[in-house]
Amino acid sequence: MSSITGHSVTDELPHDDGRPPLDADKAGTGRLGDRIFGGLATGSGIFVIALVTLVGVFLIAQAVPSLLNNNANFLTSREWVPSGTDPRFGIVDLLWATVVTSIIAMLIAVPLGVSVALFITQYAPSWLSRPAAALVDLLAAVPSIVYGFWGLKVAGDYFQPVAKFTDTVLGWLPFFEWGGRPSAKSTLAFAGIILAIMILPIVTAISREVFSQVPTAHKEGALALGATKWEMIRTAVLPFGKPGVISAAMLGLGRALGETLAVTLLLSALNPSAPFSFSIFGGGETFASRIANDAGEFDSPQKTGAYIAAGLVLFILTFIVNAAARVVIERRKAFTE
Repeated sequence: MSSITGHSVTDELPHDDGRPPLDADKAGTGRLGDRIFGGLATGSGIFVIALVTLVGVFLIAQAVPSLLNNNANFLTSREWVPSGTDPRFGIVDLLWATVVTSIIAMLIAVPLGVSVALFITQYAPSWLSRPAAALVDLLAAVPSIVYGFWGLKVAGDYFQPVAKFTDTVLGWLPFFEWGGRPSAKSTLAFAGIILAIMILPIVTAISREVFSQVPTAHKEGALALGATKWEMIRTAVLPFGKPGVISAAMLGLGRALGETLAVTLLLSALNPSAPFSFSIFGGGETFASRIANDAGEFDSPQKTGAYIAAGLVLFILTFIVNAAARVVIERRKAFTE
């Protein structure tokens, strides 16, 4: 229908698409804010990448001269004499101790942390879940040196019977042989237990946050189909939270690999130059504890470069662990989307 002026009635009506009209100045300001925020986010990401790259370049530049003067195989030798006219040093002992203590910590902390997170989010009543979560989170605020002293002076005495019992039952295996050493508290096994307590808050906190975000419809749907509480958790909660649990485990592993003070306090009580043993009830030194123990002896570029080379291996190991975790998480997202 046309009006007297000759144009349609629809031309008289405002073109409303359901959104309020935007003021030109405000719209321009919003777009500018988006651009600023995007630029800052991009710059922050580039800065982090550049910082990690510069750290790696520094470690390589400082380690290469010492590695070129090394008269032993750096990856397989058990010797550690980084100074003098005939420097000979290798990392096989350090790598073994670092990996063993971290694996022990992960085997204890990840199942326990996930179980605590499931209890807090799925089983505990509201009056208990919040205090329990806060209590676990408080463990993260305890300095690592306190864990080391507590393990050395208190908890280590209770670990002695455990070491004797394990040696009696599984001592025929080289991996569990204790051999009546004077102190079970200065072993790789006990250091791994202390590390497990230290990374427990990280695993629990992240897992708890992921499990609390499981859609209610998923859980109620599983229960409506006749699933029990555990079946609902197994089919709805755990699959949803798997990427978060992997992230929590990798963050905890990164903490365990680089922990210094607590491990140094525990392992330094046992002679690190003792004959090498594959037993978890033997002694040793990790990368971090060796560097911390000998930091006061960096009196020459050759000696300093040897320790920086050990730090470079730890840097690469941590980088590989985090990269692998990222790949696993991305693959998991691809299957769940």
